[in-house]
Amino acid sequence: MKKYFRYLFFISVTLTIGACSDDYFDVNDSETQPTTTDLPPQYRIEGAIENAVATAQYRGAREILGVVQYGSQNVPAYYSESWNTFLTTGSYFLWQNVYVYALPNTADLIYLGKEFNSPHYTAVGKILRAYLLGMATDQYGAIVLDDSYNPEEAIKLEPEFVSQEVVYERIFKILDEAVQELDQESEIDLNAEGGDILYNGDLEQWKRFAYSIKARYLNHLTKKSSGEHAYNPQLVLETAQKGFTSNADNALITYGGGEASNDNQPFSEDGYGSTRFDYFSEFFVNLLKDPLNEAADVRDPRLPVIVPEAVNGGYQGVRTGGGVDKEEGDNYSVGNGGFYTSPDSPTYMMTYSELQFIMAEARFRSGDTGGAYQAYKQGVEADLNKLNISSEEISAYLNTIDSKIGESGIGLSEIFVQKYIANMLNPETWVDFRRMDYSAAIYPGLQRPKNVNVSLFPGEDDWLRAMMYEYNEEDRNYENMPDNNPAVRLTTRLWWDTPE
Repeated sequence: MKKYFRYLFFISVTLTIGACSDDYFDVNDSETQPTTTDLPPQYRIEGAIENAVATAQYRGAREILGVVQYGSQNVPAYYSESWNTFLTTGSYFLWQNVYVYALPNTADLIYLGKEFNSPHYTAVGKILRAYLLGMATDQYGAIVLDDSYNPEEAIKLEPEFVSQEVVYERIFKILDEAVQELDQESEIDLNAEGGDILYNGDLEQWKRFAYSIKARYLNHLTKKSSGEHAYNPQLVLETAQKGFTSNADNALITYGGGEASNDNQPFSEDGYGSTRFDYFSEFFVNLLKDPLNEAADVRDPRLPVIVPEAVNGGYQGVRTGGGVDKEEGDNYSVGNGGFYTSPDSPTYMMTYSELQFIMAEARFRSGDTGGAYQAYKQGVEADLNKLNISSEEISAYLNTIDSKIGESGIGLSEIFVQKYIANMLNPETWVDFRRMDYSAAIYPGLQRPKNVNVSLFPGEDDWLRAMMYEYNEEDRNYENMPDNNPAVRLTTRLWWDTPE
């Protein structure tokens, strides 16, 4: 569902856990700050959704662009692309955006839903909370959980960290609780003030979103083979089958494309993240040119929709980390202006196409190649429809898939390449890269960026595995947090990324 809007960040400036400087503890009487008594939940839901997407998810995607190689800067050895300065000094602010801006809003929504006998709001708060916790733990590993902001307790300035395994257990638990709460009677309609900018108060769609998120996280466990969290493809499928049923269920927000920078898609020309996306990357453009591993007779119809043609003609990406000489800039496809990077482009939290690729992977891993192929094709078709490709082009492309790949040719590479294209600008892609160990056999043509920081990543097989915790958290809470030495932190695998 789409809703066009001009949004304001509902900032939780006064209640946090030490994730930033002391300036964030200044008292503010704004109605947008977390509250426990006065403001009913219908006035808080829009801010909770906006902060989950436009604040937290945006930051979760911005610095990993140089890792998953969707975009490239115009200067060589750009710090985040080269896995250097910005990442190694703890200046990456997903932590702040999650714990200061986003999670407090979900905590208040959960609390206010209970206070106003409106469990539907509590459910939405838990769904958004699961989404945010998952995004944070998938970038850092161990994170703060119970010691994060709680409207019923005093702020903990030195919060405890818990393992990623514990965080995953909590994610599954609160998603299950949310589904049950959506079935309960609620005194306040979920869209009473038009604040539900995802689903307009449609409880069934919120349930499908909860199940889809759960399937995503269950599918992350492919390297786990024993114990309670051993990968279970049948459980993934059972959960996914309760999730999204079409593109109408896609979870997204759409920007107005107005004069204000925060009314623009962050990665558009005037968006607040445009400096991270000067050009499309060579890797991404090449996959769109040839997504079927040198088998396609029909060009991927998404190429001209996603990637603007270069001034001098054609579609040419920039090698990540390599930069572009100013005099040669017109030879490359600029990062702004396509389906995902125009001022009014949407930001997707999760889509029906992603869910189909999750099912394709689970079916393939369980030995059901026929089912995997059908889910794979449905995922491709859903993405083509999402991008408004014509029915004639869709039919031609799917026929090419049938003739060049077919059920006998389906494999993890085919699934993950199409999922990569469909999940453009979503931080979930970095999870897939690590689950597949950055394999060029899975992602044809994948290589490390140019000018990589060889002092931390000396070998060609050394890739970024986790993010540094913010320096503010380290200054305030170093006794509780894991080892934040860049030589350890950036190359150490997370729990789900550690094979058993």
